[in-house]
Amino acid sequence: MGKIYTPQDGDFEFISGRDMNVDTNFASQGYWKGVAIHFFRNKFAVTGLILVSAIMILAICAPLVSSYSYQEIISITGDNGKEIVAKSLPPQFAGDNPNLFADKTFVFGTDDMGRDLWTRTWQGARVSLVIAFVAIFIDMLIGTSYGLISGFYGGNVDNVMQRLIEIAGSIPTLVIISVLAIFMDKGIGLVIASLLITEWIGMSKIARAECLKLKEREYVLASRTLGAGNFHIIFKQILPNTIGPIITQVMFSIPVAIFTEAFLSFVGVGIVLPQCSIGSLIEAGFNNITILPYQILPPICVLAILMLGFNLIGDGLREALAPKLEDM
Repeated sequence: MGKIYTPQDGDFEFISGRDMNVDTNFASQGYWKGVAIHFFRNKFAVTGLILVSAIMILAICAPLVSSYSYQEIISITGDNGKEIVAKSLPPQFAGDNPNLFADKTFVFGTDDMGRDLWTRTWQGARVSLVIAFVAIFIDMLIGTSYGLISGFYGGNVDNVMQRLIEIAGSIPTLVIISVLAIFMDKGIGLVIASLLITEWIGMSKIARAECLKLKEREYVLASRTLGAGNFHIIFKQILPNTIGPIITQVMFSIPVAIFTEAFLSFVGVGIVLPQCSIGSLIEAGFNNITILPYQILPPICVLAILMLGFNLIGDGLREALAPKLEDM
């Protein structure tokens, strides 16, 4: 048999400088910290966040630092004293294809009115992002409140409220827009009004479903027993526990709102000149696509990046807010 080792003094020593009552490997973490960890582990979600952040930074900063205004018609005075407009110049840099405007830089070129497409593209992206944040406000304020109230009260109240939703959802969007166009001027107000009527319906259905699932939970019954009012229970007890699905739905509704604005501007009932949006720029580029195809590329690329980015963020949030067992 081998020799039995007898422990000696100095073989072991206490670890100092560490709280022995806390296991740092399995320390509890907050809910939102766990959501953030799962979200940033998702490479596609991080990619979407980078894409959207880049578009937002350019939309905010590019028009401010540009040499031209989005509505400025760029022109110079020729040798004969006549004004010459920089109409439909392709993307070029100083020194390329020498002409009267060879000393000027047009990254995306100019449109057929002589306006800089670089500035107009990012100004249009700014308008589309404003529409997106309006859609968030509509979803959170109208859709969530309507759905939670409908699901909480139930019975006849729920039946009446759901029948109103079915009526509103059965009317084609184009019909609603056509009616609004009769009474309203074209522009961003018409776009917001059309979103205000139709955009919140999907959110209300999700909020109602979550409320029906949660309103019989023990903490709701305890609050009711302690004398809490209905609206306190709805917005203080139930709403915080439905925030995950609501945030996910909001992220998916943003690209829908951006596409709706682009579509309305494309068909001529959205943003009007000299203002611009992604949709109006696509419409202008489409009219010249056979002879000046470069004009349609910048707004289409920006729209595609926004749609892709928000969808990737939505997918990432959906997985982070409700992670699967194998992802944990």
